[in-house]
Amino acid sequence: MYTPGPQAPQQFQTPPQSGVQSPPMGVVPEPQAKPKGPAKSKANGDVGAFIQQCISLCAYLKELETQSHLIHLNIEGPNFLSVHVFLKEQYEAHLEQFDTLGEFIRSMDYLMPMCGSGLKDAAPVMQVVTSYKGTDMLGVYYKNLEELGMKAKKLEALAEKIHAIDVQNYMADLVGQAFKAAWKIKAMLRNF
Repeated sequence: MYTPGPQAPQQFQTPPQSGVQSPPMGVVPEPQAKPKGPAKSKANGDVGAFIQQCISLCAYLKELETQSHLIHLNIEGPNFLSVHVFLKEQYEAHLEQFDTLGEFIRSMDYLMPMCGSGLKDAAPVMQVVTSYKGTDMLGVYYKNLEELGMKAKKLEALAEKIHAIDVQNYMADLVGQAFKAAWKIKAMLRNF
């Protein structure tokens, strides 16, 4: 069946009701053009580079969400139920962390990548799971959680330099979340 190409959008108007006036349709303003170079803060910090690192950490969080979710589905072995529940909490936490950091980026008037492909391009290298053995899967995830903690520490220091105290405080919290989860996995692996 033939589908015609895109056409100019039609403007639909409802017939006026007796005695009721509809408000005039306003024109939506176009977004302002973004500057070509990265913005500078008053402290001469490079906000653009900071934002790129925030986006990179968001991409890392999204990869951790996927990794923990797949381990949650594939794990087998002793303590299955408790590990399964723990990993569900983890992938839900990673989604929340991704969303929170993404909202900080948007609050600074920068855009996130448009799709998963752009997000993957921004993602730093992370260890991948190559075995279905429970201890191997958890060991890789454990190392990636520790790396998350280290990345958040570095970003916290950069946030301080550009006086982004909201991001700085969140990074300190994220460091704690990452290392606490890593500790729980390490304790699990000792008895798995």
